[in-house]
Amino acid sequence: MNLLDKLKMPKKEPDEVKAPKVEVPVYWLETSDSVTRRYEFEPHGYLSLKVVNNSRPICHRVVESFLNKFFPSGYPYSVNEGYLRYTQFRALQHLTSAALSVLSTQSLLFAAGLRPTPAQATAVSWILKDGMQHVGKLICSNLGARMDSEPKRWRILADVLYDLGTGLEVLSPLCPHLFLEVAGLGNFAKGMAVVAARATRLPIYSSFAKEGNLSDLFAKGEAISTLFNVVGMGVGIQLASTVCSSMQGKMIAGPLLSIVHVFSVVEEMRAAPVNTLNPQRTAMVVADFLKTGKVSSPADLRYREDLLFPGRLIEDAGNVKVGRALHKVVKPSKLQEWKEIFPEEKFVLSPGNKWTDMLLEHNATGEDALRGWLVAAYATSMQKSFNDPRASLLQDAYDKMNTVFTPFLCELQAKGWHTDRFLDGTGSRFAF
Repeated sequence: MNLLDKLKMPKKEPDEVKAPKVEVPVYWLETSDSVTRRYEFEPHGYLSLKVVNNSRPICHRVVESFLNKFFPSGYPYSVNEGYLRYTQFRALQHLTSAALSVLSTQSLLFAAGLRPTPAQATAVSWILKDGMQHVGKLICSNLGARMDSEPKRWRILADVLYDLGTGLEVLSPLCPHLFLEVAGLGNFAKGMAVVAARATRLPIYSSFAKEGNLSDLFAKGEAISTLFNVVGMGVGIQLASTVCSSMQGKMIAGPLLSIVHVFSVVEEMRAAPVNTLNPQRTAMVVADFLKTGKVSSPADLRYREDLLFPGRLIEDAGNVKVGRALHKVVKPSKLQEWKEIFPEEKFVLSPGNKWTDMLLEHNATGEDALRGWLVAAYATSMQKSFNDPRASLLQDAYDKMNTVFTPFLCELQAKGWHTDRFLDGTGSRFAF
């Protein structure tokens, strides 16, 4: 082959350098807080975790194990403010409740003529759930709407009823001839308490759910309840064997345990930032907005709620009362006049001397209730400053409400309030 032929031959390109294949690792190691963890994808696609090295002190590992078993995943970032305080008093509540239950069961057996050992009381407690308790459950089950509106109040009432029923059982040896009556009345109160406590559990847990983790919250809450119920039963057995072996001892320890029990549930409820709108919370939100121009969050209001008398009027929020019957507060002519002036609204306001009645249509939401409450509050504020006719006041208040409602509603929702519904308990509503 001559030189010319060699020049005409195509040049061989150098071999292209192929990028090496990057193998996706099937496992990897992560180190955090002196702990090395090995993560691996299983063949079926699930991710497994194994602790390879843990150089932390044993106390830190015990604490982490406890948190994993009794607190929601991602705690404290996965829950709302107040969950730890709620959990602390919930544990104390269950401990004292279980101890009281042991003492009451021992007293009931004593009143029935038996001489049980303290440990036998825990086994026989299941037998005492008879028909009267079911009657109490049926009666209390009809009050579900009120429990939705005021879950904190009914949760406290549930524990008061429970302690009342337990107290009757503790006192049963003083009147052995009335054993059936006393035990039945005690179980009746405890039956109502069980329904009220269970019915209000979901709204309370929902107020802490921050990342859609309601099931995790519920499961860990039940774990804490179970643990401290067992501890409380142990405390009760110890008390029944020592200081409460006599009736005098029960008369001292019983009220003390009951006081701690009720105090614990009150502190639990105060810690819970319930984020649904009911009359009291709506009035407080509106009053704060008119005074400061800011919207309070559920956590801001939790310690200001009146848990015993939630129906009190708030002057700064227009002294609004919700849920009275339509025929009692509005004449047909006034109702027709209102609907002509504000045809698109799903609320009716009827100002009175002491308060302003607000009535809602059947399909009214929390936004409709907020609109009506703002109108009533602005009208009351204007009435103190001017001497305009009442109809003009309502029109001016309505116009002012429309100018501020959109940013007000956006801020409410940003703070975590649920504005899609208004829980007014058993309040009357109307429909045309």
